[in-house]
Amino acid sequence: MKIKILAVGGTIDKVYFDKKSTYQVGRPAAGDILDEANVGFEYQCEEILAKDSLDMTDEDRRLVLKRVQADANRHIIITHGTDTMVETARYLDGNVADKVVVMTGALEPARFKTSDAVFNIGCAVAAVQALPPGVYIVMNGRIWKPDSVRKNVERGRFEEIP
Repeated sequence: MKIKILAVGGTIDKVYFDKKSTYQVGRPAAGDILDEANVGFEYQCEEILAKDSLDMTDEDRRLVLKRVQADANRHIIITHGTDTMVETARYLDGNVADKVVVMTGALEPARFKTSDAVFNIGCAVAAVQALPPGVYIVMNGRIWKPDSVRKNVERGRFEEIP
C-alpha cells in the first residue's frame, strides 16, 4: 500500500520567517516526520499549496479536489491549516469515490517540540489504512466526518458538534 500525502500549508508547515518572530508556511513537514519515524510503508509527499488556511479560497479547494481525484493512490492524507480544515473537508466530501481521504494538521508548527503534528500525522496514517472510502478529519486522537466536527479555538482542539 502506498499513501499519498498532499500538503496545502497551514500551521503544521510554518517556520519562523524573520527576526520579528513572524511565520511563513515552509516546506511540508509530513515527509520529514515519516522519515524520522522509520515507517514500514511506502509514501510520497507532494506540495500543492503553501497557504495559511485563512487564505484558502474556493479556487484553492477546487485545485485540491482535482488533485485528489486525479491521483492514482487510494489512500490520501491532506495536511491543512486547522482554521478552515472543516470547510475544505466538507467541500471534498462526496466527491472522492473509492478513496480514503484523511485531513490533518497541527495547532503548533511541526518544528516545535510541543507540537501535536507528530501525533496527528501518526493518527492520520493509521486512519487512512483502516477506514472505508470517504473524507475524514483526524485531530486530537479522534476521527470525524466533516459534518460532525468543529474547531474550538478557545480550547485549542477539535470537537464533536453538539
